[in-house]
Amino acid sequence: MDFFAQQARVRGSSRRLVALFVLAVVAIVATIDAVVWLTMGHRPVDGEPVASNLPLLFASSLIVLAGIGFSSLFRIMSLSGGGKSVAESVGAVPVPPDTSDPALRQLRNVIEEVAIAAGVPVPDIYLMADEPGINAFAAGYSASDAAVCVTQGCLDNLSRDELQGVIAHEFSHVLNGDMRLNIRLMGLLFGILVLAIVGRRVIWFGGGRSSRRDGGGGQVWMIGLALIVVGYIGYFFGRLIQAAVARSRESLADASAVQFTRQTDGIAGALKKIAILSEGSQLQAANKQEVAHMLFGEAGSYSALFATHPPLLQRIQALEPGFREQDLVQLAASMQRAAETSPAAPSPTPPTSQLGVPGVRLPPVLPAVLAGAAAVGNSAGSPAFQHAAAVQQAIPATLTAAVQQPESALCVMLALALSLEAELQPAQRRIVADAFGDDVQRAVQAQTVELATLPPIARLPLVALAFPALKQLPDGRQQTLLGALDGLVKVDGRVDLNEYCLARLLRIQLQEARQPRRAPVDGLKKLPACRDSMILVCTVVASAGCSDEASARRAWLLAMQQAFPGEAIEWSPPPSAWQASFERALDDLDGLSPVAKELVIQSLLRAIQADGMVSVEEAELLRVICASLHCPVPAVSA
Repeated sequence: MDFFAQQARVRGSSRRLVALFVLAVVAIVATIDAVVWLTMGHRPVDGEPVASNLPLLFASSLIVLAGIGFSSLFRIMSLSGGGKSVAESVGAVPVPPDTSDPALRQLRNVIEEVAIAAGVPVPDIYLMADEPGINAFAAGYSASDAAVCVTQGCLDNLSRDELQGVIAHEFSHVLNGDMRLNIRLMGLLFGILVLAIVGRRVIWFGGGRSSRRDGGGGQVWMIGLALIVVGYIGYFFGRLIQAAVARSRESLADASAVQFTRQTDGIAGALKKIAILSEGSQLQAANKQEVAHMLFGEAGSYSALFATHPPLLQRIQALEPGFREQDLVQLAASMQRAAETSPAAPSPTPPTSQLGVPGVRLPPVLPAVLAGAAAVGNSAGSPAFQHAAAVQQAIPATLTAAVQQPESALCVMLALALSLEAELQPAQRRIVADAFGDDVQRAVQAQTVELATLPPIARLPLVALAFPALKQLPDGRQQTLLGALDGLVKVDGRVDLNEYCLARLLRIQLQEARQPRRAPVDGLKKLPACRDSMILVCTVVASAGCSDEASARRAWLLAMQQAFPGEAIEWSPPPSAWQASFERALDDLDGLSPVAKELVIQSLLRAIQADGMVSVEEAELLRVICASLHCPVPAVSA
């Protein structure tokens, strides 16, 4: 998947968004200044020339700029909790990890499967229970604080494949870096709209009341009216900016979902049902316009100017080039027949759908009925999805249940870090007891029995499943956990690769989840600027996957040829204490541009696949490197 190129496009969209927003603000400031000058500043004061009133215009500009800036900052700060804050702002409720509802259980399974395949932690899962339309969104500053929110309409109307297509679409926004831009766009639009709100207040409290006593009410009223007009005009153009930025990214997200799942039936089937069903993708939430640019489908019936997504038929035809609008009529009729034969009450006369096709108002029926009526074939999906599903099924149910609660998830993480060498275990038990007490130490020992049946390749996917629960731990307990993990890793005086990967992955993700707005953004550096760091990382990866130095050197040379073609670079084995320098190198590489990061991953894959096989250690190390570089894990399985 070309997620790196899409991340570069997102950064281009960010620059265009900033430029357009600056132009809009300049136009707003100029208009307000003109109104202020006409009402209060164009007459000479005490015989002085007009220029003496320039400070008034300067003050006016400063006030407007400060108002927009502080309002935007306030809105962005109110969403500092990341995806969780955005989901709760539209009235969504969290989906319990131990839910017994079959539809919610399927939703969790699909999201967990996609997260494992992408190599990212499982996001917070939210449901808009009062929304019958088919829609969803992902929000957050990074993968570590992401939230995926779906409507009840998704659960009622979509098959598993279709739901997977929708979720893959939303995960592409997570992996492409769209989410941070989406939150900023919410803040910028709010900052412009605040002008209109202030204008109403000015008219009511200034021009409408006290200012009438001293004759200045008319001038204040005009300024208030100008603020209202300019605020709504600015909001109008802000919505145009919102729509233009969103449309370009939604097409990319559709394509990414297909690349991700390796099948078009799922996402295309979901789009067809949006086109046919009377509810479509519409939302009932009062602030739906604020999140319209991050949704899977249109939040309402907007004109082409304000549409945040390409037309439905265009999106479907991009996935299925031979599809015609007449096919929707046949599909609608098929679904209507399925609804009429269901045990529910007969459906009323169908309204008109978003494409002019007779809309189907369906009674509550099982998703299986809808799936059969839509004639959407099941697909095994991509190899990455097959691997993720196999890994998910290989995790014992007792462990899956344990990582759903914060304290038991903590015990599982500590148990994962315990050594299999009997002589090291007493010292490790003391570290756990000193950090958390004897009760936790005994619980950790009990979890080691459960972990004995866990396949090695499922270790880090289990961490991904545990992440939502671990985020709920108090900050102090999270820090104690990370400190204890570091102690367990170093207890024998050497760095065990499996233990290191566990500690590094949790440290990165928990720190970013604790301070979402400080999550790193895409850098600007090119690979030659990080030459030494790249050499070291490739050396560690090549050595981890080879049993002898000659094989490691061959794998390393393949990586160097990919990263620095034509350069003569001398091989040297990694240092015995490689952990600290390796982490500094990863932090350095995280500052690379998306295109340069793609070259890093390609080079590492050359080293990993040099011997024709991928070991568990190599797969885990690659997952940690990708998490450190904030990029998706490529499709490679151990």
